[in-house]
Amino acid sequence: MRRKEFTVAELEEIEQFLSEVSFGFLGMNSEDGFPRVVPLNFAYGNGVFYIHGSRAGEKMERMKEDNRVTFSAAKEYALIPSYFTDEHMACPATSFFKSITVRGHAEHVVDLEEKASAFSIFMGKLQPEGGYDTIDANDSRYASRLKGVALIKIVPEEWTAKFKFGQNVKDQERQQIIDGLQQRGLDDDLTTIEMMRKYCPHHSA
Repeated sequence: MRRKEFTVAELEEIEQFLSEVSFGFLGMNSEDGFPRVVPLNFAYGNGVFYIHGSRAGEKMERMKEDNRVTFSAAKEYALIPSYFTDEHMACPATSFFKSITVRGHAEHVVDLEEKASAFSIFMGKLQPEGGYDTIDANDSRYASRLKGVALIKIVPEEWTAKFKFGQNVKDQERQQIIDGLQQRGLDDDLTTIEMMRKYCPHHSA
């Protein structure tokens, strides 16, 4: 999957992926002409990406001057060593991963209800076990904090997704990779095999 237009099913899968990862990279234009990239936590909901921080600082200043941004999130599932498929050459070494990149513009969020909703999404990722009172804009304990924190939403204008799980690998090499992953047995290796079968349904497994 690597394209700029997606089916409903693909969009649902992208949204599922974005609900599972919590870290991404924000790209901005800078005054000295060099791209500025900032690693940060994010939340995705309502079709937009949310990031937060203090009201002051370079990140906020840059977006005030030019609100055009790029945002990327990725997860590497497995490193695929060359010896899975070739005993001598280094060339087959690769990795299997999912990545999402959007281009769009940044907007400051001032509505407290939207802020409460966004931070609830953040907490769902960062503290899924609960253990805190619901974030409510009408709760005086939260209201002042919601007013004080800066929340930015990135409104996507263009999407690109790449889910790489050996779609272009020949059947024999693909089976060798599956065998290697099964024998290695690291935390995400079995998940990677499932992804290979999902994204390469035309291959035998």
